[in-house]
Amino acid sequence: MKFWRFLSYERPHLLVLLSVVAVVALVFMTDPSVSWRWSTVLYACALALLIAAGYTLYRYAQSASAIRRMDEEETRPLSMEAAAYREAMEQMERRHILALNEAKAQQLEHYHFVVSWFHEIKTPISVLRLMQQTRIDPASLEEELTRIEHYVDQALYYAKLDSFSQDYEIGAVELEPFMKGIVRRHAKTFISRKIRIEFRMEPRLTVQSDPKWLQFIADQVITNSLKYTGEHGEIVVSTRAFAQEKQLVIRDNGIGIEAKDMPRVFNRGFTGTNGRQAQAKSTGMGLYLAQELSNRLGHYMTCSSVAGAYTEMVIHFPKHHDPHWMMRRGDRSREDRD
Repeated sequence: MKFWRFLSYERPHLLVLLSVVAVVALVFMTDPSVSWRWSTVLYACALALLIAAGYTLYRYAQSASAIRRMDEEETRPLSMEAAAYREAMEQMERRHILALNEAKAQQLEHYHFVVSWFHEIKTPISVLRLMQQTRIDPASLEEELTRIEHYVDQALYYAKLDSFSQDYEIGAVELEPFMKGIVRRHAKTFISRKIRIEFRMEPRLTVQSDPKWLQFIADQVITNSLKYTGEHGEIVVSTRAFAQEKQLVIRDNGIGIEAKDMPRVFNRGFTGTNGRQAQAKSTGMGLYLAQELSNRLGHYMTCSSVAGAYTEMVIHFPKHHDPHWMMRRGDRSREDRD
């Protein structure tokens, strides 16, 4: 830093100092009870200016040294403003590092999902190729096509997750016919696996949601239940109505989830100990996407399970959660981050 540039920054302090010296000299000169001489006044002013010059040179040396060593964390701020600027920059740096780490984590998760998705989609395609060479069973063909459709839907909704608020339409959804329609899509799998389906739903029970997104959420749960329920198993779809909320409950008597895995059920990429032992093909993204979409709609999901006995997934529809308001709040929070 050049000395003249430094003086331009220090000008207010120097002017204040000169003003103080001038005021003190003026007071002495105008007080009739005080005897003074010009030589004394000039000496005092010269001494004050000498002290000011020495202090200014000291400050300049400090500033120049601090600028040369500004990359060192131990550098001490030279003023309250400098300390405030440093703190603000450090906070900005921390936020930047946090955002960068989050972006890297999302990029890595996206990579793992894509790789896993490609591996999973190859399985039904390979089965279809084998069917070309043998006698095609229509039921098996339908089942493999349903699997492909499921994986494609999963990838599509995963890609749409960030632009969710631009593609929704809230309306009244009557749960009983809605869920029967979803189960009907998996009829071939229910029949081929000899899995029994039972509905215990309150007639004409409606909730406020987006039918398309809610269909994807419920379909993920049904698909999971079918995947981890053995032959001759049972899946029960029911509803519960309370003063504060309505619930859609999907329960199966499949392999269940280990207690140690329960806190991670809705994590990205979760398959669980029992899922790996059962060698069930899965991207581990279904329940994560279902929970994410539920939250954005103003709903939420919970899970209870006992390994080897049952798994129960519950979609909660709180009475006082307005899906329209949740969408607007999501838009505002994204604008704030941007």
